[in-house]
Amino acid sequence: MFSKKKKKEKELSAFEKKMNDFFIKNFTKIKAIDKVFFLEHLNTMLGAGLSLLESLDVLSKEIENKKLQSVVNSIKAGVESGSQLSETLNEFPKVFQPIYVKMIASGELSGKLEESLGQVVNQMKKNYELTSTIKGAMIYPIVILIAISAVGIVMVTFVLPKITVLFKDIDTELPLPTRVLVAVTDFLSQPINMIIVLLSIASFLALYIYTLKKSINFKRFIHKININLPIAGKIIKQINLARFSLTLSSLLKSTIPIVQAVDISSEICSNLIYREALKESTEKIKKGITLSQCLREYDAIFPPMVTEMIMVGEKTGEIDKLLHELSKFYSNEVDKTMKNFSTIIEPAIILLLGLGVGGIAVAVVMPMYNLTQNF
Repeated sequence: MFSKKKKKEKELSAFEKKMNDFFIKNFTKIKAIDKVFFLEHLNTMLGAGLSLLESLDVLSKEIENKKLQSVVNSIKAGVESGSQLSETLNEFPKVFQPIYVKMIASGELSGKLEESLGQVVNQMKKNYELTSTIKGAMIYPIVILIAISAVGIVMVTFVLPKITVLFKDIDTELPLPTRVLVAVTDFLSQPINMIIVLLSIASFLALYIYTLKKSINFKRFIHKININLPIAGKIIKQINLARFSLTLSSLLKSTIPIVQAVDISSEICSNLIYREALKESTEKIKKGITLSQCLREYDAIFPPMVTEMIMVGEKTGEIDKLLHELSKFYSNEVDKTMKNFSTIIEPAIILLLGLGVGGIAVAVVMPMYNLTQNF
């Protein structure tokens, strides 16, 4: 048997390398699960007795994501030059959130790096599970809305024009619902008008997103409406309370001072009302007021159960444990709500479809009924 010679890999030119690096840097995403994989395996290797440099060297070869691989190589170079792990991680705030970097820094100071990494991995996993649950629950309504929109466009563009043309030959005055249906169908059946409507909707959404990012007052107004919505408001509150309690619990376990811990926890909350309430509480804690007393002033967003459990934790010195229990409770509540989310919104979707189909049916049947009455 003849052994096959391995073909030499073609070396990239300087231009190709630059293009490759550009695409990796700007178009490759680092998934949350990749970051969990990296930190979990780093923790395992350190626990097995490997040095930090050896662990980073092995992981830089194992990681498949090219962008994360580049980041790990940079971290390895930083550690080799004498920097702490947290210092090098801090150079990549878009990859590693400040909360996790501060937890690792706290572990380095106390000589408990492995323990801190374990806490970081645990929190990242829980955040990933929470986010996955929310995203999974949102797929069903989004697909339904897209399907309804597509059917509506087909109906207005192709089906209804063939029906409404029959009513134009009727001499008698058409009922109001029929006149509205004819006017809407005539307008939207023209391709240019449909394009204008779709562009207007797209422009409105783009303006909404832009204003939401740029105007803090508009964002506050929208976020205040969100937490007061009938069904979604309760879910938003549960998500923010789960994230707040989980983050604060992890930070306090990492021996980070409560003022700094509450301030960092505020950044994890996605709703601006929660974020501002926690920022204000941070300033009050500096003056000697307890966290439970601060949060009592925001009873619309922090239920009595939260403030009471925090107060008990403050008195017993086990605030991190009670916050962990709170995070488990709210995470389970979010999980249960999201699993039943399709069941919750189905009546609203059926009602919406019923109104649409019923309205069209009434508009089509009414002139026919009037004609039979005349005969």
